[in-house]
Amino acid sequence: MNLSFYISRRYLVSKKSNNAINIISWISIIAIAFTTAALVIILSAMNGLTGVVADLYNAIEPDIRIMPHTSKFFKADDALLNKIKSVEGVDLVSRSIFDNALIKCNDKMAIVTIKGVDDNFKAITHFDSIITDGVFKLKHNENFMGVFGRGIAGQLQINVNDFVEPISIYSPKRGVEESLNPDDNFNQKYISPAGIFELNDDFNFKYVIVDIALARALFDCGDEVTAIEVGCIKGANIDKVQKQLTEVLGKDYTLKNRYQLNDVLFKTLESEKLWTFIILAFILIIATFNIIGALTMLIIEKKKDIKTLYYMGANTKLMRNIFMGEGFLITFIGASIGLVIGLGVCLLQLKYHLVKFDDQYVIPYYPIDLQLNDFVWIIALIMLIGFFAALYPVRVFTKTDFVHGND
Repeated sequence: MNLSFYISRRYLVSKKSNNAINIISWISIIAIAFTTAALVIILSAMNGLTGVVADLYNAIEPDIRIMPHTSKFFKADDALLNKIKSVEGVDLVSRSIFDNALIKCNDKMAIVTIKGVDDNFKAITHFDSIITDGVFKLKHNENFMGVFGRGIAGQLQINVNDFVEPISIYSPKRGVEESLNPDDNFNQKYISPAGIFELNDDFNFKYVIVDIALARALFDCGDEVTAIEVGCIKGANIDKVQKQLTEVLGKDYTLKNRYQLNDVLFKTLESEKLWTFIILAFILIIATFNIIGALTMLIIEKKKDIKTLYYMGANTKLMRNIFMGEGFLITFIGASIGLVIGLGVCLLQLKYHLVKFDDQYVIPYYPIDLQLNDFVWIIALIMLIGFFAALYPVRVFTKTDFVHGND
């Protein structure tokens, strides 16, 4: 066993003449342990929340959306779709059209985004999971139907279980000169409500999902589309697929994955996690101040031992390694206990759902997502702070003049 580490371990567990040193050492260990546990629990909980948000958006957003750089509509012919499907990792491709329109039900009106989708839309998303009333059905015989956001349904007072009057949708005609008769300036289509979905206010008060054929007729876009939505094979690296699609399609198209489509939300979540980590890191720095006090008092108490080791031929490097090892042990033990506590609490939450939510929440209990990179960052941070906390007292109080100053 390394001599300096052996002596460090003995100093840590041996009884000191000054009991305050033992108390301060254990306060340091406990403080580091609790701060470490807090870091593990809070970061894992924030990972869980981010994962839940991503899963929710997975219900309506594709893995990758392809849109043109310069125009609103573009042709998505079979040649283009086959080029997209040829990329490794691509599973399904869906055409979609979306634009703003006026929707009217009896005497109630609202400006909404009409999104027309084809049959593959349901397969590349999990839209069924957010249907709260009715069903996902966009056409019945020759009649078109729609799925409404909860907010829009409330504004228009739509009840899918008791509905008689059709709903009117209005959109300005493309390429037609204005007429004195307002009816000549707008396309008007009718739909019946098939279902109501609920995700969040950004979608609940914005979207109405309809069949792509209806959207084409409403927006006068013929065989053109607004976007091509891509569903990747399960387990595929979406970033890699996105990069390959960019190379295949060239610079005429903008490609965004689900996170980039909602970048403000996910960047906010990432920023919150970062600032939480920084705040807890400052608390950890304060907690490690106890290490400075403990090592200072220990070095002063063991001054005679240091002097004896000097007379036996030990050098300053060995002395410093002894007390740096002492600081390392305090930090390591505290961090290890904290990691075990934090991991244990997270596993208990995952198995027994100790912290639960009411029925009004989207999820029944607080989510937890343990990520290896968080543990690596936590351990690296703690050991780095512990190193610098031990460095000052060790370098100051193990100088030769300090030891021999008062014989």
